[in-house]
Amino acid sequence: MNVAVAKTGNGRAVSDLFASAEGRLPGSPSVIAARREAFETYERLGLPHRRIEEWKYTDLRALVGEVLPLAAAPDAAALKLAADAVKAHAINGARKLVLVDGVFAADLSDAKALAAEAGFATLRETLDKSSDLLKTAATDAVIALNAALATDGVVLSIADGAQLSAPIQIIHVATAASVSTFTRSQVKVGNGARATIIETFVAAGAKAYQVSDAVIVTVGDNADVAHIRLMDDAPDAVNITSQFVTVGANSKLNFFNMTTGAAVSRLQGFITLAGEGSELLVNGANLLQKTEHGDTTLVVDHAVPNCVSREIFRAVLDDRAHSVFQGRIIVRPDAQKTDGKMMIRALLLSDEAEADNKPELEIFADDVSCGHGATAGALDDNLLFYLKARGLPEKQAQALLIQAFVGEAIEQIADDGLREHVIGIAECWLERRQ
Repeated sequence: MNVAVAKTGNGRAVSDLFASAEGRLPGSPSVIAARREAFETYERLGLPHRRIEEWKYTDLRALVGEVLPLAAAPDAAALKLAADAVKAHAINGARKLVLVDGVFAADLSDAKALAAEAGFATLRETLDKSSDLLKTAATDAVIALNAALATDGVVLSIADGAQLSAPIQIIHVATAASVSTFTRSQVKVGNGARATIIETFVAAGAKAYQVSDAVIVTVGDNADVAHIRLMDDAPDAVNITSQFVTVGANSKLNFFNMTTGAAVSRLQGFITLAGEGSELLVNGANLLQKTEHGDTTLVVDHAVPNCVSREIFRAVLDDRAHSVFQGRIIVRPDAQKTDGKMMIRALLLSDEAEADNKPELEIFADDVSCGHGATAGALDDNLLFYLKARGLPEKQAQALLIQAFVGEAIEQIADDGLREHVIGIAECWLERRQ
């Protein structure tokens, strides 16, 4: 059967974008060929829409409409704006790696200090040698588009047995309005290594921009990794991030995500537990207001026996905000003794707020312990009355209850300083809504 694919207006616009950007995209001839192939995949699929099950609740054709032109490399004015943003959002003691409008900014980063403990290169440098980083196990239209247009990123390699003395913070700063950025990074953690990776997305005066990011994380055997992602893009921005994670044997990965910005955002993660005896903790909170749309879609694949996964997500929604959580736990036939649990709770602060929670289990083994749950509701009137009866104003009483609601997810962050930092971000969000 012959199938004719009709290009949309958006597809033609991106085609023009690719043609104009191709000359300044990094990579050897073989990399350029891989980019063209990825772009052809995007052209064939087009922007995801509601008729695709995985994108049913986040219809990019309706919510985004078009892909904006590629951002230019940052000039001196942009780097100055970014420097101010980095000062405001850098975590004390962390080694910073800064990307400004999709381009690595060496002068704002601590790459030299990091060199003593971890291998580092930019994506731009890596693509001069190989196109491997443009290939991923899972793909869809947005992943293919990211592979076609990725301009830069960071490539980290943490050696076997290394114990990093400080967290590594990757800071994405947007300074340009009405443009798109495409970044792709890789983090390899060796056997027996211990590391904390933080990703931060912020705006420095930019408006109405689009972020497309992809991160490939490989955790070796007997490793211990904390990965924290904090997304606070501009209120009218778009952030679509894809993560591809593989965890080795007897390792621990503790991932936390907090979304407090962007008009439209989606974090989609594909996590494979590939080594026996590993433990995965995935936690997060969406704090959304006005008409913000935040989507978290995770696939946790138990490929081997004796692994544990825990997923705890909270969503707090005000005004006409919309939160989406789609979580799927897959247990392969050989993955006996799997222990997987998933719990999603949404707190609706407005009659017009909306939460779509879709937990799923796909179990092909018979000796497992798996479960999931999802709830949605308003603040407890009795607790609110109790606090107000003791003199607290309405908003302050609500804030205390909201802090307690998201606290279970935030408390999973093991490092005291980072946990306090995340609590501070949540408190800032609460102040904004007051």
